[in-house]
Amino acid sequence: MSIKVGINGFGRIGRLVARVVLERKDFELVAINDPFMDPKYMVYLLKYDTVHRQFEGTVEAGENAIIVNGHKIVVKAERDPAQIGWGALGV
Repeated sequence: MSIKVGINGFGRIGRLVARVVLERKDFELVAINDPFMDPKYMVYLLKYDTVHRQFEGTVEAGENAIIVNGHKIVVKAERDPAQIGWGALGV
């Protein structure tokens, strides 16, 4: 059984946390909340990190989601973290 993880904010730290979670089998990234980024920009930032190397896997944008190595990750854009609904996502 894996631990489900949600990330609030996909800036430098959020992307690093995402990379660590995606590399581990005992964690599952289920959602990312960032009201200032759309999924296409998230894909670009995850894929092409000049400091931490290019992401070794597949990353693509979907509708309100990004798909990483075939795994769908829900993308939210809530300014108020209380409105994210982590419980409904299993986090």
